[in-house]
Amino acid sequence: MPNDSAADTTARLLRRVDHVIADLRRGDLALLAHDGANLVLEAAETLTSEGLARLARLTGRQLSLALTRRRAAILGWAEAPSGPGGTVILPIPEGSEVEFLRQLADPSAKAETGSVPGLSAVPPAAADAAVELTKLARLLPAVMIGPVNDHAAAELAADGIHAVRVADVLAYRERSAQSLEAAAEAKVPLLDAAETRIIAFRPSDGGTGHIAIVIGTPDMAQPVLVRLHSECFTGDLLGSLRCDCGDQLRGAVAEIARAGSGILLYLAQEGRGIGLVNKLRAYNLQDAGLDTFDANEQLGFDADERVYVPAAEILRHLGVARVRLMTNNPDKVAALTRCGIAVVERVPHVFPANSHNERYLSAKAGHGHHL
Repeated sequence: MPNDSAADTTARLLRRVDHVIADLRRGDLALLAHDGANLVLEAAETLTSEGLARLARLTGRQLSLALTRRRAAILGWAEAPSGPGGTVILPIPEGSEVEFLRQLADPSAKAETGSVPGLSAVPPAAADAAVELTKLARLLPAVMIGPVNDHAAAELAADGIHAVRVADVLAYRERSAQSLEAAAEAKVPLLDAAETRIIAFRPSDGGTGHIAIVIGTPDMAQPVLVRLHSECFTGDLLGSLRCDCGDQLRGAVAEIARAGSGILLYLAQEGRGIGLVNKLRAYNLQDAGLDTFDANEQLGFDADERVYVPAAEILRHLGVARVRLMTNNPDKVAALTRCGIAVVERVPHVFPANSHNERYLSAKAGHGHHL
């Protein structure tokens, strides 16, 4: 456990990132500080003509578009230079229209990209952090960014524009996971598991939390039967037939109850970590012929954006060091192992397909290498 001073510092740093995430979702500007320099940014998805003009004025027209290497490759810029985090930074020619810039981020639009522009003056680490902020905001991963002088940065700060350091953005996910604490606990009898406790965990900044569903009384001295389940609003709550998530959730609860005890972690990672809005966008791309993984990549995301540090931290809080993991996904086994939780057995977790999700399940087996 960190001491109070360290915990307060972590919470303060997390809140700074939270402020910027909220601003970007609203279409506001934000400031990034890196190596003594300041950069102003705005998400491409929410860009307006007025916002573009303001950015150009603030940066002296030294504007660039930062986007993921996957999205750049889809746009035909596979050879564009990229930073260590895989972010491609492209200077924006003067006179570019806002609609064109938004189309570069939106795969539902057909943008005429032309040739790759020249090198940008934006530091690669700053571009990586800017794109990471859009991902954390569950926006399309593309952002307008450019340098501003100290006077302009001070004026923006005086106007209430939030600033954050690049290093704090890049460390946000891990810091947030490591600060998770149990916030509330209650007995909640479930349809297939009457002896159930639900424990809500949240990070020190009060941000996005996760849930542990503890069924029975697991023996923490033995490997515990565990299921990591990423939330799926459409499948879990509405019973969508496009995926097998609802079947997996209810089936895991019933199977753990039959086994006598175990834990299901319900993780806030909708759409394999891209969020509900982007998942719906991915569905439209799937209807146009892409599989579930290709659709995420067309949007500019990795095929799977989920992280499992929060799951490992929650298991440690619960006293679990070794697990029998219910999954067909070898990446989950590898990720949890990297996070310090010993996976002593993979327990298959398979349900029948239907006419709506056969292609989805086939993609998970072929593209995602699910077992």
